[in-house]
Amino acid sequence: MKKITKPLLAPYKPKAFSLFTELDIYLFKRGSHYNLYEKLGSHLLSYEGKKGAYFAVWAPNAQWVSVIGSFNGWDPKANLMSFREDQSGIWETFIPGVTKGDLYKYHIISKADGSVHIKGDPYAFLWEIPPKSASVVWNLDYTWLDKDWMDKKAKHNGLNSPWNIYEVHLGSWKRKAAENNRFLSYRELAPLLANYVKEMGYTHVEFLPVMEHPYYGSWGYQSLGYFAPTSRYGLPQDFMFLIDYLHRNGIGVILDWVPSHFATDGHGLGVFDGTHLYEHADPRQGYHPDWGSYIFNYGRYEVKEFLISSARFWIEKYHIDGLRIDAVASMLYLDYSRKPGEWIPNKYGGNENLEAIAFLRTLSETLYKEFPGIQLIAEESTAYPMVTRPTYAGGLGFGFKWNMGWMHDSLFYFSLDPIFRKYHQNRLTFSAWYAFQENFILSLSHDEVVYGKGSLLRKMPGDNWQKFANLRALFSYQFFFPGHKLLFMGSEFGQWDEWYHEKSLDWHLASEGLHSQLCFMVKSLNFIYKSERALYESNFSPKGFYWIDFSDYEKSIISFVRRSLDNKEHILCIFNFTPVPRENYLIGAPYPGYWRTIFNSDAPEYGGSGIGNIQGEEAAKLVWQGQPYSLSLTLPPLACIAFKKTIHKDEDQLEN
Repeated sequence: MKKITKPLLAPYKPKAFSLFTELDIYLFKRGSHYNLYEKLGSHLLSYEGKKGAYFAVWAPNAQWVSVIGSFNGWDPKANLMSFREDQSGIWETFIPGVTKGDLYKYHIISKADGSVHIKGDPYAFLWEIPPKSASVVWNLDYTWLDKDWMDKKAKHNGLNSPWNIYEVHLGSWKRKAAENNRFLSYRELAPLLANYVKEMGYTHVEFLPVMEHPYYGSWGYQSLGYFAPTSRYGLPQDFMFLIDYLHRNGIGVILDWVPSHFATDGHGLGVFDGTHLYEHADPRQGYHPDWGSYIFNYGRYEVKEFLISSARFWIEKYHIDGLRIDAVASMLYLDYSRKPGEWIPNKYGGNENLEAIAFLRTLSETLYKEFPGIQLIAEESTAYPMVTRPTYAGGLGFGFKWNMGWMHDSLFYFSLDPIFRKYHQNRLTFSAWYAFQENFILSLSHDEVVYGKGSLLRKMPGDNWQKFANLRALFSYQFFFPGHKLLFMGSEFGQWDEWYHEKSLDWHLASEGLHSQLCFMVKSLNFIYKSERALYESNFSPKGFYWIDFSDYEKSIISFVRRSLDNKEHILCIFNFTPVPRENYLIGAPYPGYWRTIFNSDAPEYGGSGIGNIQGEEAAKLVWQGQPYSLSLTLPPLACIAFKKTIHKDEDQLEN
């Protein structure tokens, strides 16, 4: 790294022009300016009759800052920036003649040690396609056509609305194999993805991080461009078009967002002005050993503002419906993935990251207040309490949380040979005891089909038919169990291979045999889920779930009821997790009358054997399993069968 021992020139006098008002600086210095993308970064405008661009960057410990770019031959002496004399640490300048598409970086000389740092713009709206690393002067002009969706966003995204999310990595969902395996652009993806998601019956898509990231193999989880969609698939307006198109087709859009850590690449945020601005200086607090990345310093006002501005930016400028916050557990705990002596306790001697907790609460309070139709989703893998409870009650204020315990226990159980499942039935049923402590999403995500874990289909035991039957049973369990749903792309048709970010999904499988039939079953579940109130409006209330029986571990059979909040609609779900059909199997029923079959994962059209009560069954007046009535059923092998009963006025008094 080149060292400069003394200044190049005398201190530079501030220019008259600035986008910052006194109020902006006041808010910035007190840590509550959350739309900094309107001030910092590059902005095309006219000043004194000249067209050009205004540049502003926060670098409080710089001795000298200049803008270098394609418009000045990358000359560090050509366009010096002025340092505001208000202790904000902001440098700014207006450069006439700069146009949309020009490349630029900041040339920074640190007053800490005279070192030179060539940095991209933290607030850039667009970056060069990696591995190139310059920022690009750009605007965000776009005419949105999704007014109908935006007007109804709060309804679509409400807690008691159906959420079944299709998780997508944009660069590997589909590719152009005939054209050197190239990416599809945002605009090419728009109709293909929207039509598929709509046909399959998903309510939302969730994109793995699209924020610009240097290393493609990080899948976006090592971000640097917190205000820019990756240019690998197109321009900002192209990404807006994709979101706009999805909205116009009735599909919500969730973005993965990573405020927990950031990439260490030299052109990024790390050691930005020769000092540790965005990250902690002490590696026990500022460096993540698992991911080789820097950790944000949440105790610094300007860092908190940077991150909340980023979150707000995607909601305001890109119309997204919510953010899924990655790796929340690593933010909450100072000793996350660290050995004794490798972390610094908080001021009370504990392992909680008090500054990160305060940041998350401010984040949720700010976004929900300003954008009431959105949702924040936590990927939080511990038992940290009240993640989805209001901040005024001591919670973190998230709308939803991934249920990682359900996921781990379910995959463990379903990976077992059925002969051993009776010894582990508690692993399957345990999550019911905490199912309503948080607003859970039942996620079968990308993390479960990479790094040698095998695809979901390959995790299943048995021969080929049994693998598909087990996977159908797993998906059925996910859809009927309390909680919203998420499934990673390719799992819906039984991808054999692990997900690999450098190639397209194996789409030919989706039209072949059992794969096609599995896909049809997932589609059926999606539409059943959206059409049955009992399956979504009560996902977060214990009023919407009760056990019929979970004690028949010898036969690996469980049964429960999902019901609507008004108690009018009941869905009885029975699961047989062995390959043995069970005839004349008695199941307790809370109401008399006819229970109509609404789903059977063993149906021939799904690739099953066609065993089960095809139309439904009349309840008999026989007390069983603590219920006043019972059904005599034929349970198909490795399958779920579900019955629906609508309760009429004269039956209300018979409530269980």
